[in-house]
Amino acid sequence: MSDFRTSQNEAHPNKTNTIMTGIILLQILFVSIQVWFLFGALNNALEGNIFFAITTFIGSLIMAIGSFWVLRYLPEPLKKKPDKRPRVNVSRQP
Repeated sequence: MSDFRTSQNEAHPNKTNTIMTGIILLQILFVSIQVWFLFGALNNALEGNIFFAITTFIGSLIMAIGSFWVLRYLPEPLKKKPDKRPRVNVSRQP
């Protein structure tokens, strides 16, 4: 029985690129939401609304955990296959 990593490494490079694009888009979404939470928390904390700041902190923490969890599914870099052609040793000595 294979796990996702083995199947992911054997997948076609186009599928791997699709997964990579999806993960990058999710990371951009998570970071954008965290920045939005940061501005909301700062504005409301300065106005004395500490409950909203705590709520956005918890939301930002959940987004950070989600970001790290999604990084688990990043595909490994493609490895170059060894060249199977026979090598000819060109020497100038007769």
